[in-house]
Amino acid sequence: MGLNDTQLRAGVIGSGVFGGHHARKYDGSKRAELVGVYDVHPERAGKLASDLGCQAFTDLPALIEACDAVTVASPAIAHYEAVKTALTAGRHVLVEKPLADTAALGRELVEIAHANDLVLQVGHQERFVFNAMGVFDIDAAPRRIDARRMGLRSTRNLDVSVTVDLMIHDLDLVMALAQSDMIDLEARARQIYTDTPDAAEARLVFRDGFEAHLESSRAAESLDRVMRIEYASGFLEVDFVAKTFVNQTGYDLNPDFAEDPKAKDSLGANVNAFIESALDGTPVAVPAEAGLAALAAARDIDRAAGL
Repeated sequence: MGLNDTQLRAGVIGSGVFGGHHARKYDGSKRAELVGVYDVHPERAGKLASDLGCQAFTDLPALIEACDAVTVASPAIAHYEAVKTALTAGRHVLVEKPLADTAALGRELVEIAHANDLVLQVGHQERFVFNAMGVFDIDAAPRRIDARRMGLRSTRNLDVSVTVDLMIHDLDLVMALAQSDMIDLEARARQIYTDTPDAAEARLVFRDGFEAHLESSRAAESLDRVMRIEYASGFLEVDFVAKTFVNQTGYDLNPDFAEDPKAKDSLGANVNAFIESALDGTPVAVPAEAGLAALAAARDIDRAAGL
């Protein structure tokens, strides 16, 4: 299928909460046509398709054949097969994090995308918040990051550990800000209500002395998602829930970032960036290599914790 350079024919694989979000973003975009949705539970796909006036597909290859690009928003353990099927069919892919359930499988997907000159973007939405703030424009290396990402008990994403479920957001930001290789890692984790770790702590050390101390839980009593970044000039403390920050760095960051569309609707910004990359060839906002780096770090933490 030839790609129309003015409108992207898009499909969504997975019709749960995030699949619904992605489908609605495509449906509301002037640069995309929502062709349809697919889910292993046909009734869920049927409900979402009915709500949005598109087709509910009962066959995954048929959906992929009808599209130029797809979002993969199925459970994490199903990402690899769906992404590989779409890429080998020549379709661009936006995949919700994680890229795959193991780094080895994620690396294979990166190679397939490169070999076929396809966009493979990963849904690390917090990057758009940092872009709205201007954090990535700081040219100094951070000295230390401390991050807490605490969530409530949930029935979602229980097929993977808390590191791959929640901590991976902070790992992506850490890896994006790091200016040298990681050389040491310490971690511990514990199960609380699932068969995989529900709480974890990790200390990452980089060659230039930069350290990251991360803590995540999906069994907390309240949402708490805070990151403190220390520079030689001072610190920046970000509250991702309240969308506020305290800036003592001396760097000119955007105090009104919460009103920037990239932060106000980071998932929408992610989808729009994907559409632009597929249609216009703009640089991929969250390249597959970045998703792979965060995934590899998460799995390294799992192993360091003895999992």
